[in-house]
Amino acid sequence: MTASTAPTTQDLRNTDLVALAAQGDNRAWAEIVARYRGLVTAVVRNYRLQDADARDAEQRTWLRLVEHLGSLRDPDRLGGWLSTTASRECLRILREGQGMVALEMDAVPTSDPGVEEQVVDADTAARLWRIVGTLPPRGRTIMNALFADEPRPYAEVARDTGIPIGSLGPSRARLIDRVRRTFDDGAFATAAQ
Repeated sequence: MTASTAPTTQDLRNTDLVALAAQGDNRAWAEIVARYRGLVTAVVRNYRLQDADARDAEQRTWLRLVEHLGSLRDPDRLGGWLSTTASRECLRILREGQGMVALEMDAVPTSDPGVEEQVVDADTAARLWRIVGTLPPRGRTIMNALFADEPRPYAEVARDTGIPIGSLGPSRARLIDRVRRTFDDGAFATAAQ
C-alpha cells in the first residue's frame, strides 16, 4: 500500500481507533475525541451543571475512557459507552454537590434571630442604604441593582450605567469599601441615638 492510499484515522472503525489509542497513538486518540466531543458535551449539557462542573464532567468522562481503553467490551459501541459514562460523571458531581450543601447547612445555626437582633439588623440596613443614597448616581445604580432582593444581571447594569461589564466588579468593590468606611466612621448613625 502506498502512502497516498493508506487509510487515515478518519477512515478507521472504532475498534481499530481504540486499539491504536490504547497503544499510545495520539492521532487515534485525537480522532476519537473529534468524533465524540459533541456527544459528550451534549450529554453533560442536559444536566445543566455550572460551567466548572460541566467541564469537570467532560474531563472525567475522557479520563475514564483513557483508563478503560484496553478493556472496552465493544469498541464499536463507543458512543453509548461515552454517553453512559458522561451521565454517571454528571450524577457523581451532583451527588458530591449535595453533600457539600448538606455540610454547609449543618454549619448554619438553626435558631431564629430574636427581636433585639432583628431591630439591630433593620437599623444597620437602614444606615447602609442611607449611605448608599449619598453615592454618585452611577454608584447608587450599581449598588441598588446588585444588592436588591433580586439582583439584576451584570449585563443589564453595565448597559444602564455605561460601565463596561468587566469594570463592574472592581467598581462594586470600590463602592462597598467606600460604604464600609463611611459606616465604620459612624456617619449616618440612627436617629434614635
